[in-house]
Amino acid sequence: MVEKNTAIPSPVVKVEHIVKPAEPTPNHAMYLTGCDQLQAITHAPTVYFYRHTPTTLSEAAQKIKESLSKALVVFYPIAGRIKLVEKGRVELYCNGEGALLVEAESEATIEQYGSFMPTPELRQLIPTIDLMAGTLTEVPLLICQVTKFKCGGICVGMGICHSIGDGQSCLHFIAEWSKICRGESKTVTSMPYLDRGILKKVETLAEQKFHHPEFDQPPLLIGKSDNIEERKKPTTVSKIKITKEQVEKLKNRANENRTVDDARGFSRYEALSGHIWRTASKARGLPDEQLSRVEVAADIRSRLNPKLPEKYFGNTIIRVWAFSKVGDLLNKPLSYAASKLRERSENISDEYIKSYLSVLKNVPDASKYRNFHTVGCTMGAFNGNPNLECTSWISLPMFGTDWGWGKEIHMGPGAVSMDGKLFILPAPEGDGSLNVCIRLQVEHMEAFHKYFYQDM
Repeated sequence: MVEKNTAIPSPVVKVEHIVKPAEPTPNHAMYLTGCDQLQAITHAPTVYFYRHTPTTLSEAAQKIKESLSKALVVFYPIAGRIKLVEKGRVELYCNGEGALLVEAESEATIEQYGSFMPTPELRQLIPTIDLMAGTLTEVPLLICQVTKFKCGGICVGMGICHSIGDGQSCLHFIAEWSKICRGESKTVTSMPYLDRGILKKVETLAEQKFHHPEFDQPPLLIGKSDNIEERKKPTTVSKIKITKEQVEKLKNRANENRTVDDARGFSRYEALSGHIWRTASKARGLPDEQLSRVEVAADIRSRLNPKLPEKYFGNTIIRVWAFSKVGDLLNKPLSYAASKLRERSENISDEYIKSYLSVLKNVPDASKYRNFHTVGCTMGAFNGNPNLECTSWISLPMFGTDWGWGKEIHMGPGAVSMDGKLFILPAPEGDGSLNVCIRLQVEHMEAFHKYFYQDM
């Protein structure tokens, strides 16, 4: 399925609130690590849909508001603000200024959103803040919109500034917030580890011992000296469902030709990501000599020695890249692409992470490597044609967020920002099937769909 203008009615905003912590919270600057600096200062957009809730809009919003106020007492950095400082870096100020909560109504029905593909219509269910229009220090780090539909359903759409926390941290916060909202507890019971000094100490002592291609210029199309033209080309988003049987088929195919160096079988993530890499390269019509890279995101929580605390609140993701010539991707078996992805992931040792953090500590301009969630944004890092940026939510606790209306019927990203960006998501049915949300240039999407299934 490809992004379409489905003429879904836009929601109408009724009330806006600034929600502050229910009790006084610490007031201080909080260190942001290199992993935090790498992430977008924009809000990572997600949506939660609930069908036929009996509550009114005002009742639903009041419950969300009161529980958020209580959750922010413990997760108080989310109620703060960030500020741009020298070398493109950001600082976090824990000042209790609060989060934005919006109440909205819509004449649409949940059914009109179909498969919940992250289209512009879906993005309207999350508040929009123009970071260029005002001062960054005035922008809430959490924005949330409660939208009541004509059919009786509700969407909770939210965005959390990626600079302050990764998916695991933010889902921990949402789980505690929703637990308070549904009346299971009066306050946060699973406490976050907020002291980022533990990672600051690692960064302070870190020394660069490796070359890190992650900070080199990404491969450009052969014959091009920059990617400006590629940034400007029209793009579209698509959502593809892969059944459990299809996932197993890809996994088995990847393992058919693995070498003795890959004695451990390839995972479904490695097999599917390798298949997507091959398919995108083919759909883009790239020549055999073209170099392509795909992002491999690695969580360093358990890779550092000693390990970070389990409930560490912040960003603990580093980006590394798998490289290949397109001819090798397409002419060699799927196991080749899967092995390239595994090679980069398995080489991320404690020593490599510290070397990586040392580079981040000393980069002249951190914003050069920072992505944005805004579709069509031309600032910061760009991983489009001939490259990919793959984000996997397979291992995240995505589902089961109950605000008192039962479990969601859908949870997923509210936007896919740029050419080459994709998400691999578990299906809510829990049956082993997966969903891929991907944005590519319009001229390549039809071929991507064709080859995705044809070459499976």
